[in-house]
Amino acid sequence: MTVRDDEAGQRGPEDEPGAGVVTAFGRQLKLLRVRAGLERPEFDKRMGYSPETVASIEQGRRIPQARFIEKADEVLGAGGVLTALKEEVGRAQYPSFFRDMARLEASAVGLCVYAAHAVPGLLQTEDYARAVFQMQRPLLEDDVIEQRLAARMTRQDIFTRRPAPLLSFIIEEVVLRKPIGGRASLRGQLEQILLVGQNRNVEIQVMPTDREDHAGLGGPFNLIDNADGRRLAYTEVQDDSRLYTNSGKIRELEARYGILRSQALTPCESLAFIEELLGEK
Repeated sequence: MTVRDDEAGQRGPEDEPGAGVVTAFGRQLKLLRVRAGLERPEFDKRMGYSPETVASIEQGRRIPQARFIEKADEVLGAGGVLTALKEEVGRAQYPSFFRDMARLEASAVGLCVYAAHAVPGLLQTEDYARAVFQMQRPLLEDDVIEQRLAARMTRQDIFTRRPAPLLSFIIEEVVLRKPIGGRASLRGQLEQILLVGQNRNVEIQVMPTDREDHAGLGGPFNLIDNADGRRLAYTEVQDDSRLYTNSGKIRELEARYGILRSQALTPCESLAFIEELLGEK
């Protein structure tokens, strides 16, 4: 779960799965279908989805994708009633501890990401991300993996957003050597990082393993810049997360990130280093 540093307590278990908005959407969908005089087989046919998929969405057991919501609103003549829920339903695709970060990330004008354990989600290929989800313990169900995979890939729309946000990544060298998903998966992942690193609004830096001075021993963290000029900080460990709004803590992490940038390879040196790694594979 996400804990804000300015909140008195933690969120209750009812917030964990995000089931409330998904259940509400399913009920609204069924009410609109019945009001339109459509039996489910006819609605399934018009929608182009299997009966099992539509039934599970109406029953709140499956999170609908954006294209399903848009199509259902059109077929049922809902006049935007369903599409109005699209953003809230979309956030339910993420695990509860990440939802606040997903919301902030989607509208951020700048991000600074320090990654110490795995390639940041925004940079992950589909193969690499699927392997990450498959390795989680307790095991995730196959449909949950596909749901979270789709959500992670959607987050990467940030790279084509305009105006383009400023994005900075510092990645530990050891992360770039971990063959998560296999050697072919790692190679594809390194190629993806090189490709993204060509964007003018993206800076990728590698922190060499042999550095004697290292400001990141406290673990990974993110800094998020909002359009209103505010900067927030986000940390995550063992499926628990914290969103910092306190200016003192944020200044501390800003200073830490600045030191990390000075200790890491420059962006140009980092891309050259990744190319060398590819030559070793």
